[in-house]
Amino acid sequence: MNIKFKKGTSILVTGSAGFIGFHVAKKLLEMGVRVIGIDNLNNYYDVNLKKDRNNILKKYKNYKFCKGDLANLNFIKKVLNSEKIDKVCHLAAQPGVRYSLINPQAYIQSNLIAFSHLIEEVRKHKIKDFIYASSSSVYGKNKKTPFSVEDNVDRPISLYAATKKSNELIAHAYHHLFGINCTGLRFFTVYGPYSRPDMSPIIFSKAISQNQVIKVFNYGKMKRDFTYIDDIVDGVLSALHHSYPYEIFNLGNNRPINLQYFIALLEKNIGQKAKKKLLPMQPGDILSTAADIKNSQKKLGFTPKTPIEEGIKKFTDWYKEYYKKNA
Repeated sequence: MNIKFKKGTSILVTGSAGFIGFHVAKKLLEMGVRVIGIDNLNNYYDVNLKKDRNNILKKYKNYKFCKGDLANLNFIKKVLNSEKIDKVCHLAAQPGVRYSLINPQAYIQSNLIAFSHLIEEVRKHKIKDFIYASSSSVYGKNKKTPFSVEDNVDRPISLYAATKKSNELIAHAYHHLFGINCTGLRFFTVYGPYSRPDMSPIIFSKAISQNQVIKVFNYGKMKRDFTYIDDIVDGVLSALHHSYPYEIFNLGNNRPINLQYFIALLEKNIGQKAKKKLLPMQPGDILSTAADIKNSQKKLGFTPKTPIEEGIKKFTDWYKEYYKKNA
């Protein structure tokens, strides 16, 4: 993608020490954009991984890091009052479907209160462009695949999905009332280097490497639209560049992969066989995800380029190096 931002552009990236936020911030910094990163560095997963990502970003002169919680309104006010910000890329959230079953309050704080605080301050500071992360989880019980942004998404099956759908509705109201350009991005199973340790690529890789049993839900009969991080970053940057009045886009690979094949690729690249424990479907899980990306191709020029075989090799190469170094 041939995307350029005006010289002197400043973009606020929330969740900058998170998986997707880190990669987006790094790419923007490489392009010469000034990035103000926000992250609370919470302990939902290994804080050292977040710090390692953040330390890479800190090497760039055009990066400023602000540690704090977006659910704290005074913190957001302080950042926005002290920085000139042209666009907001809101990627911070409490992720995960299963964790929402045991700690629902974390999702209310991070995904609803923080979102409403941030978009209200964006309005007050007259920042025109607001791009935010949604999720393929909003499709819930939808039977039709591939999932289209035209589909009805009023049947979420997890609290996480419900909070993401709520974000889309709040953004629509702010666009309608105040003219803010709001773009929601529904990510489909993102993977790659520096990915979250609570997601299947690292969980499975760790278990395979250590000869431990991996839990394979729905007896392995699951399909996921695994999407490589570099392709996701291209989509996010295009959304930031275009800043449409109000849009929701699917960012997915458009080629769903069977979970058993995904595990076989990990086995091949790690050089070890997996010990599998086949289990029934988990509450809140979706059987299959597949993205209809026609609208994303048309309006964002979004065309995923990384086949699963290439992406898994890049991921496992990073995994082996990173976890050997940090053993």
